[in-house]
Amino acid sequence: MSESFFQSFVLLLLVTDPIGNVPLFVAALHQVPRERRARVIVRECAIAFGLLLAFMFGGQHFLDALQLSEISLRIGGGVILFLIALRMVFPQPGGIFGDTEDASVEPFIVPLAIPALAGPSALVTVLLFSSRGQMAMPVYVGALSLVAAVWLVVLLSAEYLQRVLGSAVMAAFERLMGLILTAIAIEMLLAGIRDYIQSL
Repeated sequence: MSESFFQSFVLLLLVTDPIGNVPLFVAALHQVPRERRARVIVRECAIAFGLLLAFMFGGQHFLDALQLSEISLRIGGGVILFLIALRMVFPQPGGIFGDTEDASVEPFIVPLAIPALAGPSALVTVLLFSSRGQMAMPVYVGALSLVAAVWLVVLLSAEYLQRVLGSAVMAAFERLMGLILTAIAIEMLLAGIRDYIQSL
């Protein structure tokens, strides 16, 4: 149980990548009054948490409605995670999620809650959790809740972290997380292919 919790926590932490999202949050909140920034961060984290929780509990019904198997979801999720990991290891000009519009108004849902925190890879991950059965759901909910707490701690101190650690250290840390996520993505992809071959 504890091993499953730890694995779920690490996987969710890697796919949501709060450290890698620090520059995005700092840039997006630059035009927001300083006294409003903490509220915006809490709101966006709550929206992302609620969306991931909804996908976690409604994921199986979603899969059934689209007639998708766990094998296809695992292979597709592995591909998405691999592409996200590549952008973490080899940074692109538009960042991990591509170009985002620079809005001079307060950001709402996009791009902070979605896709920065609750992006495609995170949604696929919680959908995979839901496909594994209801018995383990408390473990996954606990892991997601702990990850959300990490979001708040990291992102509420985003400006301080960026100032203290510097861009070079944060870039190196993001590449390290990308390397770990690459291994997880490959493992997920191979497991999906193995299951598919066994089903033939």
